[in-house]
Amino acid sequence: MSGVGKRFGAVQALADIDLRVGAGEVVALVGDNGAGKSTLVKIISGVYQPDAGTIELDGRRVSIGGPRAAQALGIATVFQDLALCDNLDVVANLFLGRERVQGGVVLDEVGMEQEAWRLLRRLSAKIPSVRIPIASLSGGQRQTVAIARSLVGDPGIVLLDEPTAALGVAQTAEVLALVRRLRETGLGVILVSHNMSDVLAVADRIEVLRLGRNAASFDARDVSVEQLVAAITGASDEARAGRTDTPDTPGTPAGGTS
Repeated sequence: MSGVGKRFGAVQALADIDLRVGAGEVVALVGDNGAGKSTLVKIISGVYQPDAGTIELDGRRVSIGGPRAAQALGIATVFQDLALCDNLDVVANLFLGRERVQGGVVLDEVGMEQEAWRLLRRLSAKIPSVRIPIASLSGGQRQTVAIARSLVGDPGIVLLDEPTAALGVAQTAEVLALVRRLRETGLGVILVSHNMSDVLAVADRIEVLRLGRNAASFDARDVSVEQLVAAITGASDEARAGRTDTPDTPGTPAGGTS
């Protein structure tokens, strides 16, 4: 994505956003509330159309006209609310809206169940049965089903919006392991999260948004939580401005007056 912008009336939600994701790479997207993360996620997933900028996929310029267009381009999104149906079993949730049929009439239950197990094995998922209702699963298992559903259709990019929100320690570890497996299979992963520890545990690169603009970009191996928080809050910019605006004078302590 290059120079992407989005305006809602008088509000400039995004301005000149650049974002690059490679195959087999986990890119974390972080920022404070109002930074523009949700708007950018909805542009990538086809919910919103950008007002400016270009989007390229595999070197080809594309237009993401809607959620179905995003799926057709190989972009899968797992939103924070998961959008699972508690009363349906795992198979039904995985293929909801994309059911497979035999002869154009009868549901291919056997084929969908086999494909469900294939997808779950690909993620090394701990699901006891694909025929139990979603309501019987834990939070981590539900997240697993949502991620497995995103793999239906063999996408190239998976976008995860706050995948560990409201999960316990063990369930969070399970989901982070799933993110690593997605990377190992060669998928590009965009991870949106407020949890800096989770981000540092799985991301290769971290992109910081602030007030609708690119604020910083870090290699996850070379950055600390403190540096991330400073970039997110703008403290690092204020510190640089302070050093520029108040130069030291002879006999004066740095950054102040005697």
